[in-house]
Amino acid sequence: MAGTPGGLTVAELAVGLDVGRTVAYRLVATLEQHGLVRRDVEGRVRIGPGVLALAAGVQPVLLAAATPVLRRLAEDVGATAHLTVGDGDEALAVAVVEPSWTAFHVAYRVGSRHPLGRGAAGRAVVRAGTATPGWVVSTGELQEGASGIAAPVLGVAGLQAGVGVVALGTLDADRVGPRVELAAAELAAALR
Repeated sequence: MAGTPGGLTVAELAVGLDVGRTVAYRLVATLEQHGLVRRDVEGRVRIGPGVLALAAGVQPVLLAAATPVLRRLAEDVGATAHLTVGDGDEALAVAVVEPSWTAFHVAYRVGSRHPLGRGAAGRAVVRAGTATPGWVVSTGELQEGASGIAAPVLGVAGLQAGVGVVALGTLDADRVGPRVELAAAELAAALR
């Protein structure tokens, strides 16, 4: 499943596991109850965020890899940098770094959630799930007056995430977009 960003149907899982469909449905239901997998609106099964909680050793590794990348990004761009992961149909902020030199910046809390389809961070997480490169821009979608730029973290098995920045006012997408995309690639390389 990790190598299939679009997920698998229960029938495909049954064939891949060499078990009957009924057994595959039961396995998926059990794993879904524990958040280890989730089914999207089309019924495709994907790895769920509970896998991160199960592998408690993964979260410190994720944060250890993300923090220096986010620090460089926040300082370079002068905006709050964040790592956001997919959690069902929501985007969940798991790491946030604020720039040290700005007079004002957006306070974005770890644990903040919003719909995947809204905001640059949410749309970047969706891109990660479909292995689509490039950055996305949003203005005023989550908070009036705030803008964001985010890029998917690509090529890390089991991780559907995006790196982004958020600021009050407008961000120069031509300057900030490539920097955000580079930070996402740096994080992906550190996690492989």
